[in-house]
Parts: sequence; C-alpha cells; structure tokens
Amino acid sequence: MILPGATLGLVGGGQLGRMFTSAARNLDYRVTVLDPDPLSPAAEFATGHLNTAYTHPISLDEMARTCAAITTEFENAPAETLIELARHTTVRPGGEAVAIAQDRSAEKGFFKSNGFPVGPFAVIRSSADIDAALREVSLPAVLKTIRFGYDGKGQARIATRVELESTLAAWNHAPSILEQFLPLRLEISVVLARAADGTTSLFPVAENQHVNGILDVTIAPARIPESLSREARDIAVRLAGKLQYVGVMAVEFFVVAGKDGEQQLLINEIAPRPHNSGHYTIDACRTSQFEQQVRVLCDLPLGDPSQHTPAVMLNLLGDIWRGEQLQEPPHWQAVLKHPGAHLHLYGKRSARAGRKMGHVTVCDSDLDRALAIALQIKDDLR
Repeated sequence: MILPGATLGLVGGGQLGRMFTSAARNLDYRVTVLDPDPLSPAAEFATGHLNTAYTHPISLDEMARTCAAITTEFENAPAETLIELARHTTVRPGGEAVAIAQDRSAEKGFFKSNGFPVGPFAVIRSSADIDAALREVSLPAVLKTIRFGYDGKGQARIATRVELESTLAAWNHAPSILEQFLPLRLEISVVLARAADGTTSLFPVAENQHVNGILDVTIAPARIPESLSREARDIAVRLAGKLQYVGVMAVEFFVVAGKDGEQQLLINEIAPRPHNSGHYTIDACRTSQFEQQVRVLCDLPLGDPSQHTPAVMLNLLGDIWRGEQLQEPPHWQAVLKHPGAHLHLYGKRSARAGRKMGHVTVCDSDLDRALAIALQIKDDLR
C-alpha cells in the first residue's frame, strides 16, 4: 500500500482532477499535477504543478522519480505518456485501456468482439467507405469523429447521404464512426472502481438527461427496474475485467426498446476516469468516486459505495453567467437557500457557453422532491 504522506501524480488538471486532488489532500497525500494550463483548476489544490505539455520529457522524468503512483483525469491524456510512466512507477488506469477509450472505432470494436451489446456502427476513414457504411447503418444516424469528441463536440445528426458527405468534407474527412440512431427510452451509467486484485465496487446506477450532447441532470438512483440495474452492473463488471482495468471507470448505456418490447441495454461508451454522472457520490454516498480513485491508486481497501440519500445532480454551464462577456456569476442564493442543495464550483476563471463551471447536488429523502428542487434551481439560475 502507498500510505498517506506519499506524493501522487495526476496527468490533467481540470475539474475532475480538482476533485481527485481534494480527496487525496483530505487523506494527507501530496499531489503533483501535470497540465499546460497555468490556471489549472486542479493545480490550485495541489502541492505541485508541472506547467508543461503532457509529453514534456523533463516533467515526465520528475513525475517518474517523485510520484509513488500516477493517475489521469481525462481520457485524452496521451496514452503513450501513461505507458512510458508505467515503466518507472505505478500508473492506474494503464495506457492500454485509456488508448481503447480514446478511439471510438477501437472502443466499439472491443465491445463487439467481446460479445457486449452495442448498436449498429461503421467506421468511415475516407469517402470510399461510405457505401459500405450505409449498408451496415441505416439513416438517420449519428456521425462522430473517432478521436477527441466529447460533450457533443465532433458529433452530427445525419439524415441523408448528402448530409453525410458534406459533414465529412467539413471535417476534412477526419476518421469517423457512423452509429445507428436509436429510439432511446433513457440513458444510464454505471461508475465502478476495480482494484489491482480484481475486487470491484459499484456505485448505484444513475439516470442521465442530456441537452445538446452535454449532461444536464443526473438522477440517482436511476428510476429503472432492479433487473435492468443488475444487468447494467453485471455488464460493467465483465467489461472492466476484459479490459483488465484498474481504476475508476464509467460505462454509459442506452436503454432502448427490444424486439419483444422489453427494455434492452446497449453500451454507448466508456470513460476511463471518474465521470460527470458520478459527482452526486460526493454528497450522497459513503465514499465518493474521487476517494475511491485515491484508494485504488494507492492499493488501499475500497470504500463503501452505498448511497445514503437520494440525489439529483445539475450541471452548471457557462451559459448561465451574465453580461455580454459572461463575466458576472449567477445569484448563488438560488442554490444556497435550499438546505439540501450542495454547490460545487470548479474555479475556472472565465465562463463560456457550454463550458462546465460547476454543479449542484440536491439531496433529499424523497427522490421526486430532490428532482423538483433541482429543476427549480435550474429555472432560478436562468
């Protein structure tokens, strides 16, 4: 075990890293953040900040020498950086698993080849692949870049072949994946922690609502049958095992209507890190997803993931900041006047439309009441 007092490394310094760093500092670990942003939200809480590119050799050498273990907070951390660091120190999750999550074609191919439920898809690397793709996937469909798309970026709804060709041209024919448009009943996610010995701990299944491709509201526990919850958790555990994953991971699912009318699960994607839909665990579970990340990284016993209070998490985007330049924050009284509402701000210096600036978690013994309060806060902040 890596005991408190040791130095942990973090590749990436955004809000997920900020919350990891807070959890690590509460346990008296020192944290060194590697991030090129001089105003990194995580670096404000850390004991060290390597303010360089993620591939800077001097920074990587310092992390390898001084950090007892290293993790990451975003899936686009260069996999080769994690693989190189793993030659010298403990790195969780490993670069190989992160590399799969970074490439949608590799990710979907991994799901399919290992027998996990996934919707129809086709990879398009050039215009020569369009005919074959349309034989596999019927329109309407969703086109996504294979790499670097998130929160609705690098995605487009496609209704016709002409739209498909024009979108690919607008993207300079970047390698893309065409996914069958599915009649969704809802979206859910499973956040889990898997230790080096294979021990797995799962948080309650969460129900997610998106707006413009960005998570808007998470409801926990999800309002789904227990049988569906068990199935989602079972798939997530088996998937983590197939990946030989060590760390905190989220598995996102689509819930669709099957041929017999029953609800069916299809995997959308994985996130090799704590997840936006798991933020409610900070206030509503006995162990948060971020403390669990610290525990896995340091080979400490996993914490109790059980939920003590129903909760609804509301994302706060830069759109609700006021003024022409979005320089004025909202009136936070709209949140703080509710006794069960917990405000989390990420320390980002400038707001912009679509940027995640914070979140609110409403905890209440009645889930419907928590949802009503969260929606009231959402309206008041707008």
